[in-house]
Amino acid sequence: MPTVILMAGTGSDDDYLRRSFGPAVTEAGAELRALAPSAELIDGYVAALDAAADAAADAAAAAGETIVVGGVSIGAVVALRWALDRGGAHCAGVLAALPPWSGPVGDSLAALSARATADAVERDGLEPTIAAMAAGSPAWLAAELTRSWRALADRDLVGQLRSAAALTAPTVDEIAELAVPLAVVGSLSDPLHPIEVARDWVRAAPRAALTELDLDQWGPAPHLLGAACVGAWTELTTGRA
Repeated sequence: MPTVILMAGTGSDDDYLRRSFGPAVTEAGAELRALAPSAELIDGYVAALDAAADAAADAAAAAGETIVVGGVSIGAVVALRWALDRGGAHCAGVLAALPPWSGPVGDSLAALSARATADAVERDGLEPTIAAMAAGSPAWLAAELTRSWRALADRDLVGQLRSAAALTAPTVDEIAELAVPLAVVGSLSDPLHPIEVARDWVRAAPRAALTELDLDQWGPAPHLLGAACVGAWTELTTGRA
């Protein structure tokens, strides 16, 4: 498996990526690079992916170096768009966990949630917003978002949320042109990441595999999310589930 470069979901960070994907990527014999969100969320991710692809191009003549790109939620959207734009050059595939929408944002609950959180932070402040979120969330989610929101507070958390909530994802027609394999994990019973979006991405892509997990499985045990995504990749590229 080539080097894996991943991007986090909205309001999440590279710490979560290392915990959720690190064990499975290491077991697959690959190196994980978890990108840290910056204040310029989307542009920062794309610039990091471009730099990694350029480095892979420099190494290609000697070692045939390529990368796999991917992410969780909005990170999966950025990865898929980037792979489509690159046309597969020095990219071996895409790992997409919990895709939130296809095409324009529309009435996506994930985008609505991100905008509502941004509004609350601007109106009430970070700590009151965290307290309100924690009061209505499962314990594992409250702990995860409390940690990541505080960690991102000095990296324009509000700007990140608004940027992600406005991003147009690839359409199914665009996904049909994907030149590299696509491994997807879809979440059952997760309203922010509808399972039908994951299924649509897989149906549209020329070469794709899907693993479905219930939210109650991967939520409190994030390593299961990474294992499912890498497992889909293994099934797709080797024929072994």
